[in-house]
Amino acid sequence: MDWSIQDIARLAGTTSRTLRHYDDVGLVRPSRIGANGYRYYDADALVRLQRVLLLRDLGLGIPAIGEVLAGQRDDAAALRTHLEWLDSERQRLERQYASVERTITELEGGEKPMAENMFEGFDHTVYKDEVEQRWGKDAYATSDAWWRSMSSEEQAAWKARVQLLGSDWMEAAQNGVDPESDEAQALAQRQFDWLRGIPGTPGGGEAGPTKEYFVGLGEMYVADERFAANYGGAEGATFVRDAMRVYAERNL
Repeated sequence: MDWSIQDIARLAGTTSRTLRHYDDVGLVRPSRIGANGYRYYDADALVRLQRVLLLRDLGLGIPAIGEVLAGQRDDAAALRTHLEWLDSERQRLERQYASVERTITELEGGEKPMAENMFEGFDHTVYKDEVEQRWGKDAYATSDAWWRSMSSEEQAAWKARVQLLGSDWMEAAQNGVDPESDEAQALAQRQFDWLRGIPGTPGGGEAGPTKEYFVGLGEMYVADERFAANYGGAEGATFVRDAMRVYAERNL
C-alpha cells in the first residue's frame, strides 16, 4: 500500500513542495513515481519522513539531518531514541504547564506567586547540584558556560549527535556485540571523543577524560536508571560500561 504526495502532505502537516524538496536532496525518496508523474510513498518512506520531521523539530538543518540519517541503519532503534527524548520533553512541558497554571491561579486569587514554584521545567541545569557534588563547581560552571555560548542550532546538532551515539550503542547491545570487539571499541572511542569535547569534563581538554572518570561514568550509567534509559535500560548500560572499561584498560 502506498499514498500519494498530497495524502502524505495532509497527514504529516507539511506541503507537497516540502516533500518534493526532501526528494531532491535525498532525505525522503518516494517509493515510486506514477504514470501521471505523481510521487507515491510506502510505509518505509513514511517511517523515514517521521524521523526527518522529528529531527527538524530538534532544530537541525537539512545537511545535519542527512548526516544523522546516514549514520542510523536501524529505524526502530533510532525511533526508540527519539521516543525517549520526546518523553523527557513531555515531562518537561508538563512541569512548565503546571508551573504556569499555578502562577495564573495565584495571580487570579490575589496571591503573590512563589518564586521557587514559577520556573519548574524551564531550567536546563537540573543536575547542577549533582554535578558540583561529584566533580566540583568549576566543572559545572565551565560546561554550563560552554552550553550557553552555543546557538540553538549548535545545541540541536549536539543533541542529535548524542542521540545517534545512544542509538548505535543500543543497536550493538541488542545485536549481542562483544564489549571487547572492534565494533564496541569504536563506539567507546566515540564516547571518549564526545566527552573530550565537553569543557569541564574532569581531565578533559585535548587529552580527554581520565581513566578513573571514564570508568566511573560507565559505572554510573548502570547504577542510575536515568542514565541507563539513554542506552535502552540496565542491560544496554551494562554493555556500554563493559566496553568503556575495556577501552580504558587498553588506552588510558
